[in-house]
Amino acid sequence: MQVIGLCRFSYPALSGFQVEHETLEAQRHYLYNPDRLNERFHLFETLTLPALRAQTDPEFDFVIVIGDCLPKDSLDRLQQLIADLPQARIMAHAPHEHRKLMQQILNEARNAPDQPCLQFRLDDDDAIAVDFVTRLRRAAQDCSTAFQGTQTAAIDFNNGYMLETRKTDFGAAQVCRPLISAGLGMYVAGGCDLSVMNFAHQRMARFMPVISYPDAPMWVRSLNGFNDSPKARKGNLKLTPFDQALRDVFTERFAVELDKVCPT
Repeated sequence: MQVIGLCRFSYPALSGFQVEHETLEAQRHYLYNPDRLNERFHLFETLTLPALRAQTDPEFDFVIVIGDCLPKDSLDRLQQLIADLPQARIMAHAPHEHRKLMQQILNEARNAPDQPCLQFRLDDDDAIAVDFVTRLRRAAQDCSTAFQGTQTAAIDFNNGYMLETRKTDFGAAQVCRPLISAGLGMYVAGGCDLSVMNFAHQRMARFMPVISYPDAPMWVRSLNGFNDSPKARKGNLKLTPFDQALRDVFTERFAVELDKVCPT
């Protein structure tokens, strides 16, 4: 079963942001602000990419969506970062209605639209566990009977880490949060043209069955200076300092070196 991941890297959509701007030009100015882009590149390189390279099941596709107006130096930098990740490809698009375009991109990425597939979404400042693809496929196999007759179903890995990356308060908190975007996969039946991007992730239980797996940490969501969600920046979490035990968990589960993500 094909597994497809989608990542929007500072794509200037006409909708889909919680931080809104009055004009498209204002949104571009915000997204391509050098401070924001530098932080995004840093997190993408040190947090997002390591686990993608280290997936225990390397058979997946990863589509990175950018704006066709992304500055050339940033495009060159992005291409260099994924040069050793054969599963990844960059797709540049003009600004468009968010969910409609993402649905189109995911459907075009399907090798066999008449066959079922698995999809996931990943922000450019988050991470998945190194066995995410393996476990996503295993979950679909385990639930194959339950998925018969349904067009879509959510596979929710609800155990993960919130990672504070701002220098004022480095630390992490292990949490259980249902339907968080970084830990969520979706089964899509053959012939169905819906995608994981058609639904607000926190509301997916309203539209399809949800299978939850709380047993192991499967994702990292970073709390940084430019989170799109205001709630993410206001979280009242009890953070664990970066002791050796936490460093070991991040290395084992996410192939991440915390001291590179959050250099002192």
